[in-house]
Amino acid sequence: MSGRIISSLPGDHRQAEHWQVDTRQADVWASLRRVMDPELDESVVDLNFVTRAEVDGSNHVHIEFRLPTYWCAANFSFLMADDMRRAVGTLDWVTGVSVVLGEHMYADTINAGLARGLSFQETFGGEADGDLEELRRTFLVKAFQRRQVALLNHLTGTGHSPQTLTALTLFELRGLPVDDEGGRLRQRYLERRDVVAAARDEMPAFVDAAGLPLSAERFTAYVSGLRRVCVNAEFNGALCRGLLSVRFDLETPFVPKARASA
Repeated sequence: MSGRIISSLPGDHRQAEHWQVDTRQADVWASLRRVMDPELDESVVDLNFVTRAEVDGSNHVHIEFRLPTYWCAANFSFLMADDMRRAVGTLDWVTGVSVVLGEHMYADTINAGLARGLSFQETFGGEADGDLEELRRTFLVKAFQRRQVALLNHLTGTGHSPQTLTALTLFELRGLPVDDEGGRLRQRYLERRDVVAAARDEMPAFVDAAGLPLSAERFTAYVSGLRRVCVNAEFNGALCRGLLSVRFDLETPFVPKARASA
């Protein structure tokens, strides 16, 4: 047998390159799917906000997105763009990320700031209202509360008492036998648990926004209060989908859950 090395055929190279592009494109979309609308706590991909996410030959990622209305708050809009840039930028092969907001009253200002790598305060100067990190934390706490009440409602609905739930540690919660829906809700809750307090195994599974453990005595009142937060968020979510569908004439119009399940 000769020691001659047989090189791959040109077609093999093209196929490999095509596979790599497809894989990296999928990685980008997977990263964007983990970016949440800060107010609704739903994926910007699932909400149909992202209209373009492409990788060029130098592994620079180009993202374009839109929002339900022309007048969405500037800090809210900038926050989502920044979250997209951060999420995709964590991919080890990415050389750069460009994020462009379309059809928005502050699009030119926001896009110029993003292109220069400026902060929200640097972009808007004296017009900037508040700190973006404070806003981000506010929305993360709200997401924690929504995910927590969804899980607590499910667990109490499947027979777990307030006394049992408030006594659980995080280690015990992770090992608690649950159905598929319970598993999904638990995972979402655990993703936000460390927003308000340390998430070590021995720590209480359920705490309030201040990081204080829930008690069985105040459990019912606490959950009732959080349910009102969820109702408002669900209304806003339905409104955003409806506005986006009408504004951009989406191929699949928004259908309210009540009608879709009828």
